[in-house]
Amino acid sequence: QVQLVESGGGSVQAGASLRLSCAASEPSFGAHIMGWFRQAPGKERGFVATISQSGATIFYTDSVKGRFTISRDNSRRTLYLQMNNLKPEDTAVYYCAASESRGVSSTLSSEYEYWGQGTQVTVSS
Repeated sequence: QVQLVESGGGSVQAGASLRLSCAASEPSFGAHIMGWFRQAPGKERGFVATISQSGATIFYTDSVKGRFTISRDNSRRTLYLQMNNLKPEDTAVYYCAASESRGVSSTLSSEYEYWGQGTQVTVSS
């Protein structure tokens, strides 16, 4: 069982930056595909970014390409999401998730077994 704890959310103005962190409880962190998802009010949870076990394979949803960067530090069991040039439409609860899939990436929330509690990001115009 992997426990995930997100941090780093907050309320910022448009154009600002935030860095989210996700700390994992288990040494097996490095064996998992990791992902970030977000859920805005009244909307379903959606994919943001995913990173392979080694960090070599990364995918983003189109709306965050060029602004967000996903990364991981397996030695620290920590996943990151650097968010630059934030926009009001980025407002959501952000969740990190871990997948036991044997692939190298996944954009589907159904393929992630472990989830953090979420951290709120609010961007005002």
